[in-house]
Amino acid sequence: MEDLLQASGQKSEISSARGRHRGLGGHRRRSDRPRLSAQRGAIRVTVPVVIVGAGPTGITAATLLAQLGVESLVLERWPGVYPQPRAVHLDDEIYRILARLGVADEFAAISRPTLGLRLLNKRFRVLAEFHRDTARSAHGYPQANMFDQPELETLLRANLARYPEAELRGNADVTHISEHSDRVQVTFTDRSDGRVHHVDAEYVLGCDGANSLVRAHIDTTMRDLRFQQRWLVVDVATDADLKQWDGVHQLCDPARAGTYMRIGESRYRWEFRLLPGEKAKDFGTLAALHPLIAAWTRSVPNRDLALLRVAEYTFRAQIADKWRRGNVFILGDAAHLTPPFIGQGMGAGLRDAMNLSWKIAGVHQRRLSAAALESYEQERKPHARKLIRLALGVGYAMTGGGRLGDVVRRVVLPRLPLIPGLREKVVDSATPALNRSALIHKSRRPGQLAGTLCPNALLIDGKRFDDLAGPGFAFITRKPLADNEARLLHRHDIRHVRASGQLAEWLHRGRAQAALIRPDRTVLRAGRDVDVVRRCFQSTWQDRQDREGIGSP
Repeated sequence: MEDLLQASGQKSEISSARGRHRGLGGHRRRSDRPRLSAQRGAIRVTVPVVIVGAGPTGITAATLLAQLGVESLVLERWPGVYPQPRAVHLDDEIYRILARLGVADEFAAISRPTLGLRLLNKRFRVLAEFHRDTARSAHGYPQANMFDQPELETLLRANLARYPEAELRGNADVTHISEHSDRVQVTFTDRSDGRVHHVDAEYVLGCDGANSLVRAHIDTTMRDLRFQQRWLVVDVATDADLKQWDGVHQLCDPARAGTYMRIGESRYRWEFRLLPGEKAKDFGTLAALHPLIAAWTRSVPNRDLALLRVAEYTFRAQIADKWRRGNVFILGDAAHLTPPFIGQGMGAGLRDAMNLSWKIAGVHQRRLSAAALESYEQERKPHARKLIRLALGVGYAMTGGGRLGDVVRRVVLPRLPLIPGLREKVVDSATPALNRSALIHKSRRPGQLAGTLCPNALLIDGKRFDDLAGPGFAFITRKPLADNEARLLHRHDIRHVRASGQLAEWLHRGRAQAALIRPDRTVLRAGRDVDVVRRCFQSTWQDRQDREGIGSP
């Protein structure tokens, strides 16, 4: 850690405007680079970061970088938001990222907390039901939330437009990437007029989906985790009341697995596994769909239903061998594809953006050494692989095994809610801890906090941790700090948070007196010895003293 951190005497701030963070100590500065939209003809532009792809992952990365004072150019092939929904679920950890972007209230207005999970047999009888409390979780938000992806993407783009550090350009078809000793050059064609443009960047982030050009450029391979299924996706709108339990319904039928979800006030989603020889066009009318959805819509005539779309998706489980070459990185679906059984596909991409953005900002602003960027793949790749395998396991448990599996589910599933602790585990949205890296100091002790997310805990004064921690590093202690310790933190732009209420309970459960929290809210180090935890950053100040010949704080 000492080798990764660079010294800085700048003071970080939080803007009073909602969501406008100034970053790891970086200054908000007025952009003086050429704005592509204001230029005519082919031009060459230099920008710190080019982001290829303006889906949720790309826009999240651009927003986080802008909050940290780093300029970026987002290049998107299409002129606007893709109009069809894909992802429909995100958990409280991802909701917390949306809050970091500054759109928590707006997302609350377009989303719907779900009540839990109901498992049905092929005759639509309830095998088991797992209720979820829709109140705020340890991260400050409901654990499971349904939404319409185009609405979310529109919201994210409108929020990005508030930041002068970020520019989004649609109709930009990236055609070539070349790496040089001091820069990466991105070439794109403006699809509206055919002009070719070149952008020189320090970093390139490939957020360009499953058919990623950036992934092809870094010459990595997508490893198949032996799962591929064709599914029918159906979206229906109606103002009628379907009179259904307001949670996710999973049809555990090995012959025709299916899922039902209410994703808005008047919008509903069904997903069904397609049988060999079937195509989406076979279900292009409500009459054709009726045998599949009738169990949920029988109280509503077809004339009161509006079929919004019927589409076929091939669900895959894949992960890239490597996620980086030099200063070119891949994120989101470009790096991993997750089956939908646990609703973590889109969320994994936002986690990538959250993990990488502050590291790039730190290196760009010379507050972290370039070695810090190696931790991105070390941390995110194992985490993504674990979630993919969890999704595969859940999918198989619900729908696999043929007739024998059906018998086992009929016997076992009704008893699952009766097992102490299992009900809570099924609806628990917590994801695995990150692996050890140069920016995560783990010991061999089980149950440790390092690598886990610090909760957005409610403190005694009624505020939550994120309200006090700011966008940079935070140091949590159960006891007050001495004046010299407080000055040391201040000089390093590290917020001190005195643990109280839920946060103190969290430290106690982790058998810790102090914890150093990264900007992405991951615990870098925690322990009983406050001095040991503090030494993760204390040498940074000493390095600066040595270079600048200044006295002790």
